[in-house]
Amino acid sequence: MKNIIGISTLLAMMTLLFSSCKKDWLERTPKDIILEEQVWNDPVMITGLLANYYDRFPTETGLEGNFRNAANYADAMWSGYSGEDWRNNIINYGFESWRYWDYGLIRDINLALESIEAYGEDLSDTEKVEFSAELRFQRAFIYFEMVKRMGGVPLVTSQLIYDYSGDPSALQLPRAKESEIYDFIASEVDAIKDQLGNSGSHTRANKYTALALKSRAMLYAGSLAKYNNQLGNPIQTANGEVGIPASQADDYYRKSLEASLEIINSGVYSLYQNNPEPGANFQELFLSKTDNPEVIFAKDFLSEKNKRHGFSYENIVRSVREDNLASSGITPGLGLVESYEYLDGSNGKLKIRNADNSDFIYYDDPADLFADKDGRLYGTVIYPGSTFKGLEIEVQAGVMVWNASTGTYQTIEGSALGSNYTDGQLLTSAAGPHRSIQEVSNTGFYLRKYVDIGAGTSTRGILSDVWWIWFRLGEIYLNAAEAAFELGQANAVDYVNVLRERAGFGSNSLSNLTLERIRNERRVELAFEDHRLWDLKRWRIAHSVWNGSASNEQAMIYALYPYRVIRPSDPARDGKYVFVKMQAPRFRAPRFFRVENYYSSIAQDVRNNNPKITPNPGH
Repeated sequence: MKNIIGISTLLAMMTLLFSSCKKDWLERTPKDIILEEQVWNDPVMITGLLANYYDRFPTETGLEGNFRNAANYADAMWSGYSGEDWRNNIINYGFESWRYWDYGLIRDINLALESIEAYGEDLSDTEKVEFSAELRFQRAFIYFEMVKRMGGVPLVTSQLIYDYSGDPSALQLPRAKESEIYDFIASEVDAIKDQLGNSGSHTRANKYTALALKSRAMLYAGSLAKYNNQLGNPIQTANGEVGIPASQADDYYRKSLEASLEIINSGVYSLYQNNPEPGANFQELFLSKTDNPEVIFAKDFLSEKNKRHGFSYENIVRSVREDNLASSGITPGLGLVESYEYLDGSNGKLKIRNADNSDFIYYDDPADLFADKDGRLYGTVIYPGSTFKGLEIEVQAGVMVWNASTGTYQTIEGSALGSNYTDGQLLTSAAGPHRSIQEVSNTGFYLRKYVDIGAGTSTRGILSDVWWIWFRLGEIYLNAAEAAFELGQANAVDYVNVLRERAGFGSNSLSNLTLERIRNERRVELAFEDHRLWDLKRWRIAHSVWNGSASNEQAMIYALYPYRVIRPSDPARDGKYVFVKMQAPRFRAPRFFRVENYYSSIAQDVRNNNPKITPNPGH
């Protein structure tokens, strides 16, 4: 009887329990799943997704691991760890080089755009418009990164959803024309520029970020339309996936100029001019993240959030490195150094031999060779005798000992860094250069731009949080100059003079502009900012500049080695410094860019999955 009562009581309690909890049990919110309605109604979560998409923006030579690519095709070579020496021995660029085909990110952005509309009921109208505009900027940015590498690509602006019918043909979109992708970027910017929020932000897209994208993209399209058609055999496909009619060039240049001027004339940005010394000012431009008026858009890093990079660890001068490994990775070549003019406007070729080439020019101090140069040289490159972190960077390869009997010098170089000669004075400095030792400059120069000056930032324990600048006003001035020049406008030179004046030249240092001048200004102003490769490609001169010939100085990387002179019988020369130009010893293969490299090949698996994708010419 007791058992019957007990069982009955238990059943009654369970019935009561389940009947009272039934509703909550079935309708409670899972704690390990975020629902669509939660994501797309929460501005914080949406902002988190946007941050993820920004973080996936591509660079060829940024501040993270891919900075090493600068050794492959910037005005520099690799002087770091010898295991990366293949970068100095690239016989030719593979057709897959610079390939970028990121439809995963395009899909994510399209999904976000549609989801905000479908689920974002609790967002205000302003929030919806601004988030959507920001996503459309991101999509336009990614399409630009794809079209500049691949030519026309499939233009996908909504989710492609498989219907499980067994027929995927509806998902297999063909490539758009190259011009259609550029037109899409321009129209998107026009549509969203006044919808974007983020006023004053350097790291999220606002109106001027979008205009900067248009300024750059339209300049690319204009030059492709013009210079591709000036090739003996223009690169093109029958349906326009590659190749833009020459008749469209002026329209693209006009759009680039208009976007550039809207930024310049807005008054929102100004050139960085916080330091009266032009070289130091140019260096600070890339390091200062506080009240920097020139930066339009940057990828930021933050030590407090453990988002850091090893750019300084890998590239700092060998003699002042704070870690026991790395340093000296990317080292600029002599060709770049000599592209910086003297402040009197004369050619930047360094004066190392006398007029009849019968003797060296002797300098009291190695830094004297670089006196009166464009201030951007100091801000970009550490050269012999210049300073870094308040320390003089002593760069000396060896000594030149005079042999009176032969009337010649004997060159002596140390087998170790920081070694002394028999006279008790320096033989080879701790910063080199050295012909074969790894992690010391092989060219005689070091990189300054973007290298952090903070204590410990070249150690693996601390690292650096210097930001990577996507767009800055200096580039916009150069975009305006080039577009105006191509349109035949006489004031094009004014936009270049503004930048030159900041670099230490006098006001209106140029009275006229040439295409070669524009190209050199971009080379010196934008060095190591991921522009050089793309500029040479859009001007269609990469195959001439990097023609694979060892006798072509542009295809090679040259070094400049300083030596101390030992010539006691000649007090006018003894103890002075001379310089020897040579091919950088570790750089072995002249750069060889083939015509087929103007467009990257499309991966075979992409073409297998979508037979409508036509290959690029020559691939």
